[in-house]
Amino acid sequence: MDKLGKRLRDDAASIEAEISAGLDRRIQASLQNVAPERARPASRRSRPYSFWWASSLTGIAAAIAVIAVINLERPEPTPIAGNTVQLFVIPAINLKVEAAMLTSPLQQELEALQSDLRKVQRAVREDVDLSF
Repeated sequence: MDKLGKRLRDDAASIEAEISAGLDRRIQASLQNVAPERARPASRRSRPYSFWWASSLTGIAAAIAVIAVINLERPEPTPIAGNTVQLFVIPAINLKVEAAMLTSPLQQELEALQSDLRKVQRAVREDVDLSF
């Protein structure tokens, strides 16, 4: 472990990096805006398990009451006379499937997005110029 630590320290000492002024300002601004975390107020004392049991039993009783009320208000089903079978007719649908082609505005938008990504990559490389 000592060899690894020494090697890491040596490698860290040999890194020479130049940071742009803009990146340095952003780092300093973020470091200055850090505030210490406020102490949390003491948590409430937990309630005994009897509250949990009481609320569970109350919920079960309420659910049973709602089911009973719904079932009592439902009218009796009327019997259907005879054997009536209804056939559902499903119309045939002819689908013509074609591959989607990008229209020129969408193609231009894709190329613009790719160009923006390349610009961002260049800017990041310029901000953090690592020299070994």
